[in-house]
Amino acid sequence: MLVVAGIISILLALLAPAFTSLNNAGNITDAAYSIKGLLEEARVTAMANDTYVWVGFYEENTSASAPTNTQPPYPGKGRLVMASVLSLDGTAIFDDAATGAALPADRIKQVGKLLHIDGVHITEVGPPAAPSPVPGPLQGKFDGRPDTPYIEGAPYDHYDRISSDDPYGKQSHGDQTKFPFSAQNYTFYKTVRFGPGGEANINGTYSLKHLAELGLVQTHGDQAPTPPPAGATYSGNAIAIQFSGVGGNFTIYTR
Repeated sequence: MLVVAGIISILLALLAPAFTSLNNAGNITDAAYSIKGLLEEARVTAMANDTYVWVGFYEENTSASAPTNTQPPYPGKGRLVMASVLSLDGTAIFDDAATGAALPADRIKQVGKLLHIDGVHITEVGPPAAPSPVPGPLQGKFDGRPDTPYIEGAPYDHYDRISSDDPYGKQSHGDQTKFPFSAQNYTFYKTVRFGPGGEANINGTYSLKHLAELGLVQTHGDQAPTPPPAGATYSGNAIAIQFSGVGGNFTIYTR
């Protein structure tokens, strides 16, 4: 019996890393579906109420006890905070060409509660290793997803993605919204705006995207993985959420 117990102990020790990896993968996958659900709900709300709805993204440390309201790149890592607000008068409030300003508190209304998700970080995950369409096991997966968000409108393709790490994108032209909004003492500078027809704009001020992307990586406490070099694909546990500017069509790509 002692020999059997010893063998079982060895097997459990060998399997423990695998169980940890599966658990982490499950956590980031759950986070992706929570984000996707909030974005879909915001789109439906915009269409049902014939108005505009903004979804904001803010990142802070898991140890944070109060909002810091720092502009991107956000200094905190490990906890994603999301909020939705709608336009009370059914307009976009500001024209896209208007001077940057915060959405007035008396013209917007928060939709639902803040969403807090621990253990994830929104960042650049890099273009797919084998862009879609590809045959075989990569089809529909992270490494075989469409590469449209990385080639559309180059060299301004960073406008097709949201990253908490960089306020300016690769070309230093600025990819945080001109029209931030506040909710429950957080100020959101990274946004997706949905219009009455369900159309989506990243940061609410730019043209419709054929395909936009949010990249997610796993964090450990307040530590996030090092982003891949420019043009390279993230090699660790990552997920991409892609959606079109006109029809929504939210898709989650996992490894």
